[in-house]
Amino acid sequence: MYHTFIFTEIEPRVGLITLNRPEQLNAINLEMLDEFNDLFASLSKDDAIRILIITGAGRGFCAGADLNDAIAHKDSASFSDPENFLRLVQERYAALILGLRRIPQPVIAAVNGAAAGGGFSMALACDIRVATPTASFVASFANIGLSGGELGSSYLLPRLIGVARSSEILLTGRKVRGEEAERIGLVNQVVAKEDLLETALAYARPMIAKGVGALKLTKRVLDQNIDAPSLEAAINLENRNQTIMMFSGEFFKLIEPFVKKG
Repeated sequence: MYHTFIFTEIEPRVGLITLNRPEQLNAINLEMLDEFNDLFASLSKDDAIRILIITGAGRGFCAGADLNDAIAHKDSASFSDPENFLRLVQERYAALILGLRRIPQPVIAAVNGAAAGGGFSMALACDIRVATPTASFVASFANIGLSGGELGSSYLLPRLIGVARSSEILLTGRKVRGEEAERIGLVNQVVAKEDLLETALAYARPMIAKGVGALKLTKRVLDQNIDAPSLEAAINLENRNQTIMMFSGEFFKLIEPFVKKG
């Protein structure tokens, strides 16, 4: 049972995370970070859930870090010096993004409203993104006196839309609406609000039939080979993965329908 989000198995093997702080536009607080850590630990050990979908309750996806929470802890040990802040706050927020990439399940973001700051980074860390026309993506870090590179944004965004567009978005902190996000490749598809969850499920359902290893190793090879030092290094990792999968027992069973009977 979680307090900051709702986790359900919306369809067999498909988990739905609904961020559930609608009064705060589902802003991230320290309790939410701890609850995500618990959920990620569980998902990493159990392959009953093959795919994850993340969305937000109410009119927003996620407004980023809860600034009220930051003000409330301003005089605490967390803000007493840079080392404490790095360890007690910054790295805890960053662990959310790393956790989304480390879990074996592909993650689909169903962006139903504003995805700002940490919510923007959370959407970037998902494998597939669908959004409504009224959804907005805001790298709001520079708008509040921080660096535009935050929670993986300087790594993930250029790999989705290129350096030139990423520079403009991170430096200006402007809103990117749903239709522009689709046009520049930030999201896979824009659909009406009432079709958002069904569209996310339409992406998830073909994946459910795939083996756990196929999903896990495909997610990992995409993560690692985007920065491969050479084609040869990329192929070496692919060779390793294919050899593992060849001996998993799935290959010969699944090719039978394609093999001509003698």
